Amino acid sequence: MTLTFWATYGNGGNTAQTDVLEKELIPAFEKANPGIKVEYVDMPYDGLKQKLTTSAAGGELPDLMRSDIGWIAQFAELGAFKQLDGEMPGFEDLADAVYPGTLETTSWNGHYYGLPLNTNTRVLVANQSALDAAGVSAPPATFDDLRALADGLAGKGIAAFADKELYAWNVMPWIWSAGGDIADPDLTTSSGYLDSDESVAGVQLLVDLYKEGAIPNLITGNTGGTSTSDGLPTGQYATILDGPWMQDIWTGQYPDFTPVYAPVPAGDGGSVSVVGGESIVVTEATEHAEAAYKFVEFTQSEEYQLGMAKVGQMSVKPEFAQAQAELVPFYKTFSDQLETARARLPIPQAGEVDTILNTELVPAFEGRVSVKEALTAAAEQIDALLAEGQ
Repeated sequence: MTLTFWATYGNGGNTAQTDVLEKELIPAFEKANPGIKVEYVDMPYDGLKQKLTTSAAGGELPDLMRSDIGWIAQFAELGAFKQLDGEMPGFEDLADAVYPGTLETTSWNGHYYGLPLNTNTRVLVANQSALDAAGVSAPPATFDDLRALADGLAGKGIAAFADKELYAWNVMPWIWSAGGDIADPDLTTSSGYLDSDESVAGVQLLVDLYKEGAIPNLITGNTGGTSTSDGLPTGQYATILDGPWMQDIWTGQYPDFTPVYAPVPAGDGGSVSVVGGESIVVTEATEHAEAAYKFVEFTQSEEYQLGMAKVGQMSVKPEFAQAQAELVPFYKTFSDQLETARARLPIPQAGEVDTILNTELVPAFEGRVSVKEALTAAAEQIDALLAEGQ
């Protein structure tokens, strides 16, 4: 039998990842599983979601797919992805072995519709020369340290922190680190959580720094400012939040810049960031579920996880963190952050949540409403989205 596997490993011309997959990993799986062939189909990321939507409607899905974590709930609700808990042999043991935040991204309505395949998170990235200008030796480890960094840079033309826009990807690390949350554990309400004193404190930190001029208006969606990817290496910004993919970009564009990686500054809730990455799913269209489950299990193996780590895909399993860091040393900060990193709301309307957060928070940064008022308004709208899934 032949399993068809859609993924985007070659997106942007990344032949290293497709070479490892097609020349090393798939052959290793086929050798260990005689009678099962895997046909890999490289898909462009742009337009893949629309292709998935069209194929789901027409019943023309592959057996397996590497899905963006933000799509899991949406397509699980549509009946495109198979539920794995209670169906796939050994699922519970495999699920227990991954970072908790990555597993959370595969959940919807009390069940799991995939397993994490590769992951990433955002950490604090600093420019050492900008830190030196503030008279500090290390990136800010706490909210108070970030405030102190801003004080040390006042009047020097260097922003203490920069980020672009106010989506969940951007604001949730601050809310979680302050001890707040976006909703209750059962995903029944946002009110009382997103607008809690703790959540307000996380956003208020950013608003206060913004009003002091320590954060540029890039964060409110201004398109005229310097991007974080350029502003950090050129010394316009002292710190940003970003992911492991930036290392290669900076190496190519700013070869003299050495990024300093550190955890998200800790508040009363600790240091908590946000999970990114992709998951592997089995589609409802497959006629070879048992064989597909075997390939899913293979993707969780050391051979697969470290094979892809050496070409830029971070492992989803803490047990491989040390070996991964030996392959790619700068991954260590990201692996450490993944121990506490969390998922954005795993609901089909996650895109609407982003819109709500950005729309309601911009006026708070501009001083037209309080942070409490902004988060209360956002929570009420998210309540309505959560009610749709009950």
